[in-house]
Amino acid sequence: MFKFFRKIRLNLLNEGKTTRYFKYAIGEILLVVIGILIALQINTWNQERLSNIELKMTLSDIHFEFLENKRAVDHTMKVNIATFENGKKLMSFMGKDRGFIQSQNVDKLLFESLEGKPFKPTQHSLSYILQPGRLELLQNDNLKKLILQWTRSLKEYDVHHSRFEKKIDIDLVPYLSKNYSLKDIDMHGNLAWKNKTTLDIDKLAIFSDIEFENILDDLLYRSSRSISDLEKLVSFTDAIIKETENLKE
Repeated sequence: MFKFFRKIRLNLLNEGKTTRYFKYAIGEILLVVIGILIALQINTWNQERLSNIELKMTLSDIHFEFLENKRAVDHTMKVNIATFENGKKLMSFMGKDRGFIQSQNVDKLLFESLEGKPFKPTQHSLSYILQPGRLELLQNDNLKKLILQWTRSLKEYDVHHSRFEKKIDIDLVPYLSKNYSLKDIDMHGNLAWKNKTTLDIDKLAIFSDIEFENILDDLLYRSSRSISDLEKLVSFTDAIIKETENLKE
């Protein structure tokens, strides 16, 4: 093609047709420029097409990931609320008549008060989109805001639930080790002991001890904070599912 154009230019020069040569050269330049512009437009269109495909795939991945996280966070919420309610029931026994307390299954309540559940969401798609520069791919300010709010709430939950677990490990379990029978509590767990302790111990004395009341009160406070964080995560999870459902089509 270029040899063809060069031959035409040489013929025009040899024939002394300088004016026509320059007109032809300008026309040739215009053709090259137009070709470049067309190529750039095609490249831009192709990049936009690939970006749209990537966007739809990303939105779909986030949508299905949060559907899975929705099931996980709902289950975590259910377990942690049950743990909190069992702790409140134990608190209601403080200072009560020993006969009434003996009529309750304290061993089981104590076991279930130690069963707070961490929330461990799937975050493969989220980790990808939160890489530097990739969040802008979403092209939706509301979705970006929801994802950032969800991420912050998850960090807050991790902090508060960690404090709840530390309270159990550092204060409650050591206290019960000295004042209660862990074997009796573990009858309701994986150890599933068949018989209670045969040691002579006044287990009900903890319900007249201010130290136990204070430990339980602090534990319930920490539990309530983590549940509040879970409520935010549920709300943001629902909103992200709804937003991605509308955008991924």
